[in-house]
Amino acid sequence: MIAVFSAVNAVLGCLVMIAAMVLVWVLPPWRWFAKLGAMFGAIALMTLGAALTGQASDTSASTTDAKPKAAPGATRTAAAPAATTHAVRTVDYTGEPLDTAEEQARSAGFTTIDHDAADKARTVIIRGGWNVCFQQADPTAKTIDFAAVKTDEPCPAKDGGPLPWPDMPKVVGHTYNAAVKILEHAHIDLTRVTLDDVYLDVAPPTATEAAKNGDEWRVCFQDPGSGEEITSTTTVRLDLGRWSASDTGDHCPSAKDTTYKNPEDDPDHAGDSSLPGSSSDSSGSTGGGSASHAAGTSTGGSSSTTGGGSAGAVHPGAFCSPRGATGVTDHGTAMVCGPGSDGRDRWHS
Repeated sequence: MIAVFSAVNAVLGCLVMIAAMVLVWVLPPWRWFAKLGAMFGAIALMTLGAALTGQASDTSASTTDAKPKAAPGATRTAAAPAATTHAVRTVDYTGEPLDTAEEQARSAGFTTIDHDAADKARTVIIRGGWNVCFQQADPTAKTIDFAAVKTDEPCPAKDGGPLPWPDMPKVVGHTYNAAVKILEHAHIDLTRVTLDDVYLDVAPPTATEAAKNGDEWRVCFQDPGSGEEITSTTTVRLDLGRWSASDTGDHCPSAKDTTYKNPEDDPDHAGDSSLPGSSSDSSGSTGGGSASHAAGTSTGGSSSTTGGGSAGAVHPGAFCSPRGATGVTDHGTAMVCGPGSDGRDRWHS
């Protein structure tokens, strides 16, 4: 009993031992040496129980201490910062919108900074309008530096380098189909290409119309010129002339907006009766009537048509007469004859 109580509680075991020794000396009719041996035996049992209790406690404490010591070590070797650092090294934000990249990096616990990736040192204001070209992460300081350019700009070859804008190739003299291929090869966005006709009395074609007969349309003039830089704000203009395969010779005029495809559309020749399509009568016309040909011109003796009328098919921008006359283009757009930007009467919608 002494050993059991001592194993449970040392104080309780000590009290039980004292009570046992008193009982041994008082109750049993043992000889003195037997009682003395029983007393020493009780002391030994108490010491054994206490020792067992202490060993169990030490073992439990050692086990308990071992776990916390191991846990902090494991936490330090595989801590969250180490995992986050690995994520920063492997996650590539290049090509992403700057605002999205910064938001994701901050969610991972990092501080973000940004700067212009080009050699212009511009201040980034609207981050949604910039794309990431380069990034530099510092795992120790937990920062990421993003180098970005505007969304419509190409990334430079290196951080702080010039923007690699394409140069305008030479397309004058080529057919429209060939010019399109040249522009695409130069990485020029075709949506920024506008078309115009070289003649004053011919409406400019749309891209679809030009592509439909791309081997008949030829480039007479271009803007910008060959070798000029094409930036995000540059509009490329091609001035086209259309000639069929049976036509021969160089049909491009010497300059843009100087020539009429139909000479009778030129007001300087309105009084020349030798031109095809011109008309004359001895009495002239002073009232409303119908103007002849695409330009709507009409001559008559010493006077010309001065009233309004209908001119049929007309060409935008061509000279016209009389003021107030109406007509439609080949595409069905309603036109009216009135003063143009140069003060002369032209067809306009």
